[in-house]
Amino acid sequence: MSNILFVTWDGGGNVPPATALAHELVRRGHDVRVLGHAPQEEAMAAEGLRFVRPRHARPLERYSPLTMMSVFGDRGMGRDLLDAVAAEPADLVVVDSLMFGAMDAARRAGLTYAVLEHMYDAAYRRGILGGPMGLNLRLRRLAPRRALDAAALRLVATLADLDPVSGTNVRQVGPVTPWSPRRDDAEPVVVLSLSTFGFPGMAEMLQRLVDATEGIDARVLVSTGPAIDPGAIRSRPGVEVHRWLSHADVLPAATLLVTHGGHGSTMTGLAHDVPLLVVPMDRLTDQPAVGRSVVAAGAGRMIGRRASVDEIRDALVALVADGPHRAAAARLGAAIRSTDAVRDGADALEALVSNGAGQPGPRAARP
Repeated sequence: MSNILFVTWDGGGNVPPATALAHELVRRGHDVRVLGHAPQEEAMAAEGLRFVRPRHARPLERYSPLTMMSVFGDRGMGRDLLDAVAAEPADLVVVDSLMFGAMDAARRAGLTYAVLEHMYDAAYRRGILGGPMGLNLRLRRLAPRRALDAAALRLVATLADLDPVSGTNVRQVGPVTPWSPRRDDAEPVVVLSLSTFGFPGMAEMLQRLVDATEGIDARVLVSTGPAIDPGAIRSRPGVEVHRWLSHADVLPAATLLVTHGGHGSTMTGLAHDVPLLVVPMDRLTDQPAVGRSVVAAGAGRMIGRRASVDEIRDALVALVADGPHRAAAARLGAAIRSTDAVRDGADALEALVSNGAGQPGPRAARP
């Protein structure tokens, strides 16, 4: 049995891949802990996972680009990582790919660590690290690319058909996403589900999406998420507004998913053979790259977050109808379902500790 420490953050689509892998490693007999932001403790306890409460990490209070730069570059989470390892030595540390402060601490301490990439690698290395986030990290002297290259493993949880990846320390296992068999509904079903984060302008965008469904012969299911009050959305007959909807419950019968282009929700939609309308809410994230890949694959469309109701309605009408976008989404769905990211990811992480690479406590520090 090995001791494995996961380091995550209080986000949305980044958490399920980490918890799924953690559960699988626990099932295989390993001792697993999760270090994250304080508000995650209750959810991790409900998951049955051992949580390490942070003492130095910067809290994630609300979304803004400056806040996210501070959280991702937070050396406080790195101090919490080192404290956790000092209190209970870890054979392996698995760090979320956006927790650069923690990643840098692991590198400098000479720990054996893997990086869990829960987004497109192309958008990650060329987009996020090549833009303002990368500049911010370099100004903080965190050397993100050096930390990635020094990792024992970069576990990339994306679909090779949409984001082919290569590298000496890379293992691409496919997206970690649940799916259920398709079922036929009596009428078309359009699911509107944007981010769990409160991106600027998201409530207004969601309202325009709801307004644009008027006149479309479909049942409309709206998931506002925690950042938007369901009561603030103007509804009408045929539109159901919920704070939260389980994708596993609604996507097997969905005709169309409207999403902000988060990697997790996009892969889950495609895993159910559902075409997508992608509305990126933040151009500095991987959302535009995800949208472009869906368009390039022929599985949907992408519109801007300032699109008018008429522009949105035109896209919805085209995507609710039959067409080649359905076959394209089904092809990608079959590719996703042919992978077993949790099994293969756990195998790859287990290999780091079973072959002697992982040793309790720090090794000699790397430069």
